[in-house]
Amino acid sequence: MSRPYPLALAAAAIAVSGLIIYGTRLLPFAVFSRRTPGAFVRFVEKYIPSVIMAVLVVYCYKDVPFSAAPFGIPHIAGAAVTAIVHLSCRNAMASIFSGTALYMVLSRLL
Repeated sequence: MSRPYPLALAAAAIAVSGLIIYGTRLLPFAVFSRRTPGAFVRFVEKYIPSVIMAVLVVYCYKDVPFSAAPFGIPHIAGAAVTAIVHLSCRNAMASIFSGTALYMVLSRLL
């Protein structure tokens, strides 16, 4: 039979977690406040967002059955609408909501 954790232990764990999160948020400002970032940091901040998006796209489409009906049509149409709305409006919320809504409608109809 397991014993419940005392309130003081839970509060200490939350305090330690909060301090760690605060420290990791503060670290870049403390390190780079007096000097310019190096070449590696500039490379990472320039290319990593695109790489992460590409990895997420591959991860999202890895289990889509393109050889069986509906042949991934809801997935592709949702992604296409998301891209088109984002490129035309430059509004992330509108593009995400419109692509998600189209995907949900198509996934129920097809």
